[in-house]
Parts: sequence; structure tokens; C-alpha cells
Amino acid sequence: MGVPVELIKKLRAATGAGILDCRKALEEAGGDFDKAVEILRKKGLAKAAKKAGREAREGVIETYVHGGGRIGVMVEVNCETDFVARTPEFRELAHEIALQIAAMAPKYVRDEDIPEEVLERERAIARERAKGKPEHVVERIVDGMLEKFKNEVVLLRQPYIRDESKTVGQLIQEAIAKIGENIVVRRFVRWELGETAQSQDQEA
Repeated sequence: MGVPVELIKKLRAATGAGILDCRKALEEAGGDFDKAVEILRKKGLAKAAKKAGREAREGVIETYVHGGGRIGVMVEVNCETDFVARTPEFRELAHEIALQIAAMAPKYVRDEDIPEEVLERERAIARERAKGKPEHVVERIVDGMLEKFKNEVVLLRQPYIRDESKTVGQLIQEAIAKIGENIVVRRFVRWELGETAQSQDQEA
């Protein structure tokens, strides 16, 4: 299959891998960006992936207030060194993540942070909606609705508000490749006037 040049460039920016490797990975993945990233990781070609296991304990706590004080966000974004934590690029990324949280109101940083009881509740709702259909169809519907739910409530899965062609997770991967250090969204809290605080205290 022919792979669009823009997609190759995007994968290269996100992983730091060579153009030829990116093209091959996308061809192997049938044009699926996330699968291509996984292929590069497995081959050890994704520089950002190599940094993912490194400890990130420096960083910033970014705050953002929106709507004349109606919405407030506090997010902890970590990197490996104090030097990087003080760079404009890292500070800008932390600010963009705070804006994302204010605008899109995620509830969790990662898939793993969703409590099992929440997933079970969503599965039950999906099964109820699919009632009356054949079992194999029901399971597909449940899986699809669960994926849609995760895309809405998990920060790293959400489309980036300034460029919906990439997720917040991909935005962070691009920053890792560019900055050269592991970057982690550790936790966040979002307040909206008159509503219960939605907090996220798990590590990412």
C-alpha cells in the first residue's frame, strides 16, 4: 500500500525512527499509526519508546484557570532532569496538557487507572443497549462502546484539542523524541464551579 508522506513524517516525529523504518512499519501496520509505533518499539527503533522506562521525577506542577474562574486545573508533568523541566518546550507541553484537561474533562491519565467497577458498569450499560442481538454481535458492541468510553475519559487517548489527528499520548511521544527525556503525566485534578472535583492521583 502507498503510505502518505505526512503520516511517515508524523511517525518519525513521534518516535525518532528513520524515514525508511517508519515507512516499513506503516506498511506492515496497514496504515494504522498506533500499530506502527508498536512495531517500531518491538524492533527497538523507537527512540521515544526506549526512554519510556526511565525514571521521571523532575518536572512542573502546571495550573490553569479558565472561564473567568469557573474551571481550574492542576497537573503534574514529570521529566528526568531539572534542566529540561525549566525549558520553554517542556513548560509549553505542560501548559497544553492543562488546557486539554480544562477543555475535555478527562477522568483518568491512562487505561490502567480506570477502576474495574467503572469498566463493569460501562459493560453492563452496553449489554443492556445491545439486548436482543446475537451474542457475538453483543460482544462486538460492548467492546466498541468500551473503547469509545475510554477515548472520552482517558487523557492520553483523547484527541489533542489543537490537532485532532493526534492523541495527547502521541503529542507526548513527539515531545519525548524532540526533548530527549522520558515525560510522564503523573496526576491531575480538575475543578468546575458547582461540581464535585474530578481528581486523578494514580501515576502515569
